[in-house]
Amino acid sequence: MSDTMSNNGDRIIALDKERMQAMADKDIAKLNDLLCNELIYTHSSARLDTKQSLIGAMQSGATVYTAVEPSDVQAQDLGDAVVLTGVAQISVEVNGAPNQFGVRFTDVYQNQGGTWRMVTWQSTKLPE
Repeated sequence: MSDTMSNNGDRIIALDKERMQAMADKDIAKLNDLLCNELIYTHSSARLDTKQSLIGAMQSGATVYTAVEPSDVQAQDLGDAVVLTGVAQISVEVNGAPNQFGVRFTDVYQNQGGTWRMVTWQSTKLPE
């Protein structure tokens, strides 16, 4: 049992890395596939995004992620859901102003009919 559990965890850690890379690559097609339609995305500023508003801000150029680098990621496998916690270094331009900061994050993926999708993201800024 622990084998399948660790496999799911490792698989989702890798998948979330792909999602972060897709944000930096502005790979909208991949994000459309990886993000749940009911996504609740809570930024470290406490601003909320839906899947539509998150992708919309990236498409319009209002929010440009230049890098999202995860570290210390742990997975809790709950069967059809996996909870990830970790640290990410985020480089982003918001309305043309560059910003770089670290966050501690929690995100949740759910197995939706064989496809794992991110259903929620919550991040908290690390002290400068």
